[in-house]
Amino acid sequence: MTTQAPGTTPGPVETMFAADEASRRLGIELLEHGEGTAVLRMTVTASQVNGHRIAHGGHVFLLADTAFACACNSHGPVTVAAGADIDFVAPAYEGDVLVATARERVRFGRSGVYDVSVVRGDEVIAEFRGRSRTLRTQNEEPQ
Repeated sequence: MTTQAPGTTPGPVETMFAADEASRRLGIELLEHGEGTAVLRMTVTASQVNGHRIAHGGHVFLLADTAFACACNSHGPVTVAAGADIDFVAPAYEGDVLVATARERVRFGRSGVYDVSVVRGDEVIAEFRGRSRTLRTQNEEPQ
């Protein structure tokens, strides 16, 4: 996996993440990325817990979805989610540091499948599967 070297031109992942206000305002950090992979981190804040005082599932989903977005956009063309599912395995709490690791499982045509594990230390918090679709360019023939 690589990170942005100082003084180099940003790649597609850095460019996309820099424009992602929603993720960055929640404190999500891009730690590493490579072809078809990404690792991101988020510390659960008081504003991210629900009425049960556990991390809101939407915030955990957003962390996993952002890791997925970084992994599937690592190849260059603009790629978006076609669908995603998440299984919440264990609760997370205010102050917990969550790490989401995305891995490409398969790409075929303009589609792809990616798995993301969200962990707190060694404990799995959630498992996410995302399905991607690369957008056509203006001159590209329909598939």
